[in-house]
Amino acid sequence: MTQPIKFGTDGWRGVIADDFTFERVALVAPLAAQVLKETYGDTTENDHTVIVGYDRRFLAEEFAQKAADAIREAGFDVKLSETYAPTPAFSLAAHQQKALGAIVITASHNPGKYLGLKVKGGFGGSVNPDVTQKIEARLDSPLPPVNIPGTLESFDPWPGYCETLQSKVKIDEIKEAIASRQLSVFADVMHGAAAGGLQRLLGDGVHEINGDRDPLFDGGAPEPLPRYLSELFRQIKSHSAKTDGVTVGLVFDGDSDRIAAVDGDGNFLSSQILIPILIEHLSTRRGFTGEVIKTVSGSDLIPRIVDLFGLSLHETPIGYKYIADRMLSNSVLIGGEESGGIGYGTHIPERDALLSALYVLEAVVESGEDLSRTYRRLQEQTGFTSAYDRIDLPLASMDVRAKLVAELENNPIKEIAGQAVVDCLTVDGYKFRLADGRWLLIRFSGTEPVLRLYCEADTIQTVSKTLSWAKDWALSQN
Repeated sequence: MTQPIKFGTDGWRGVIADDFTFERVALVAPLAAQVLKETYGDTTENDHTVIVGYDRRFLAEEFAQKAADAIREAGFDVKLSETYAPTPAFSLAAHQQKALGAIVITASHNPGKYLGLKVKGGFGGSVNPDVTQKIEARLDSPLPPVNIPGTLESFDPWPGYCETLQSKVKIDEIKEAIASRQLSVFADVMHGAAAGGLQRLLGDGVHEINGDRDPLFDGGAPEPLPRYLSELFRQIKSHSAKTDGVTVGLVFDGDSDRIAAVDGDGNFLSSQILIPILIEHLSTRRGFTGEVIKTVSGSDLIPRIVDLFGLSLHETPIGYKYIADRMLSNSVLIGGEESGGIGYGTHIPERDALLSALYVLEAVVESGEDLSRTYRRLQEQTGFTSAYDRIDLPLASMDVRAKLVAELENNPIKEIAGQAVVDCLTVDGYKFRLADGRWLLIRFSGTEPVLRLYCEADTIQTVSKTLSWAKDWALSQN
């Protein structure tokens, strides 16, 4: 059965030709434009203009054209990208061109059979849930045709985007470090929209991996997780054995709003590790100030780093739209998710993997340290050491998902892997704090039948034991 159109943590996504069809895109896109106008029309100059962009997925250009045509026929002026680009490039374009917002055809990190539609506000970030709820509420009442359609023109989002990112960092220092071979940079773009991005920003010294277009993503998913990065690990280990400089691997998801990294020894570094490194760099070497925002799945090291550098902390549910909303009304240094989405008060309120990559490289150049050495030093300074992992458990159907939700609500868990539950936070999923200090978060995907299990503990063995318990619990409920 075709799934209803429902916006999750960041956009509406569905299986191509089943849930995500040309007809449905033509329905949703103009409704989104109308809600953007009602919400932001009084605060922007070009209150009839909408940006439309796309990534490199199957039929992405065709879906973007369909969205653009439907929005134009509803009376709006449309600026349609002439090429793929990162989602944050379209958020920036909407902000710089003072448009109502952007409609981006992308399914981010989902497997190749999915496509999706993200809605961005003219302020340059994800709209809050109230906006997407209004779009959903109007699906049964499509807009009537207008007598005078809008205009349609194409544009290239890359030049303005790259110029803006280069202005945020000490770009010449990074380029010089690469040219002098003090720094080697590898980039796994996972066949996605970041392809060519670091070369545009830094020149030809970047070693790009998986830069070709592959809508099937090698049979996996364009998500920055270790199981998809074997070639990056191999190349970095081979290269590091031949150089005395620092080697950094950078990983970008399908639409380049999420990032991970790999150190010179081939160790995977999630944003749980990168965010503390970036907090130190931005607050001490760059002298930036402001609040640090983390989601409920963020590492317990982050509050300790915040205290170490005299900053303030705010916690939100998972989903960058919550971070973006906070950034609109507060002075923010950095806001980040465990899944790799990181944004900055120096930029638009949007997670941006290419900007994060530049800040990571800037931190390496100015510290002269391998990323893992910096992370270990911060652990020593705070006196806090931990391990973290997450597993995604596919569910048979959305009905199974509903059954697990009911079980969590009606039969609260009292003990996990031999440890008593001392607290349960339900702001987003179910985050159980256990007697020995570890935590387990049980949370459901907003866009597909997947159960997400997160854990942080003192050792990776304890993390694995806890996640195995959670997996067994979930499977026993089927």
